[in-house]
Amino acid sequence: MSSSLCRNLWISPCYSGFGRFWTAPDTGNHIMSQRRRQDQELQLVSEDCSTKRKHGEDKDIMGEVTKTHEAIQLLDKSISTLQMELAAKRSTLEQLRSSGTPVTSETNQPRKKAFVVIGVNTAFSSRKRRDSVRETWMPQGEKLQQLEEQKGIVIRFTIGHSATSNSILDKAIDSEEAQHHDFLRLDHVEGYHELSAKTKIFFSTAVSIWDADFYVKVDDDVHVNLGMLATTLARHKSKPRTYIGCMKSGPVLADKNVKYHEPEYWKFGEEGNKYFRHATGQIYAVSKDLATYISINQPILHKYANEDVSLGSWFIGLEVNHIDERNMCCGTPPDCEWKGQAGNVCVASFDWSCSGICKSVERIKDVHARCGEGDSAVWSALI
Repeated sequence: MSSSLCRNLWISPCYSGFGRFWTAPDTGNHIMSQRRRQDQELQLVSEDCSTKRKHGEDKDIMGEVTKTHEAIQLLDKSISTLQMELAAKRSTLEQLRSSGTPVTSETNQPRKKAFVVIGVNTAFSSRKRRDSVRETWMPQGEKLQQLEEQKGIVIRFTIGHSATSNSILDKAIDSEEAQHHDFLRLDHVEGYHELSAKTKIFFSTAVSIWDADFYVKVDDDVHVNLGMLATTLARHKSKPRTYIGCMKSGPVLADKNVKYHEPEYWKFGEEGNKYFRHATGQIYAVSKDLATYISINQPILHKYANEDVSLGSWFIGLEVNHIDERNMCCGTPPDCEWKGQAGNVCVASFDWSCSGICKSVERIKDVHARCGEGDSAVWSALI
């Protein structure tokens, strides 16, 4: 009907409107009825002509929308990274000028490329913990160097110095470093109540040495599967300003006689309130742009009593992707063991009751044996 009608009418078949057929006023109801029918047919023809689509066009549009969204994400990340790198370079040059250090070509040495820099937070008294990590999930010697060169995975124990220059504690770390070559020394005075400051200095130091996609902080009493960590991070590589970990929102503790007391509890509203959402401190990752942001703004980032709260507060007013990765906070066996058997290998395992593996020096080998992904997993990880 449509094609023949389009040919016989007085107007163009794909014209959005239509002409009017004029008849004499005395032609009667029959003519008026015919005219209304013609008007309706013209309306149908007009709609048919203007709304024809090619076969499969809707399907193609959805595919184009997805591709466009992915392209925007990549562009956003690229712009964010360039802005952060420019700001970091300006900040470094300004610090050098203010300190009186000559700005020469040597200052412009390129940073080492990496996929992820993992800082294992440790203390002077934790030699046995470090050895237990070395004997389980952290490669040693040539394998540690190969992991860095071939996979771009850098692992270092992070530690500052004692309050006394060249103390016996510092010399012990110097000796351990000469043996294992797996430390990142920070310009920081060690102390339990200085963890927030240490976190800032770790990111700033790591960013100045390595140009990595991600920077990870992990405690030395946590078990990590490096292959699963790398695979998990790789899934979020194209996203800008990414903050990854097990997100939580614990209570703000006003009582000064309890552990994790928050002296600035009044800033969070009425007593009994909870903190904003933030990653638990045993392990978390941030993308390059966020690590660079911390490095640039280090002097003015506020430190709360708890390190994980401090980190979350630095991002709360920014456009940040909070990624809640529950496989970064598995329990110790049987929890991580059951998940591994079901094909859901954990990134990290620890005991919530101890904020790490309880008696980790004695137990981490058992956790590794029952929940470890296997030594070859990290080498085959797609990053």
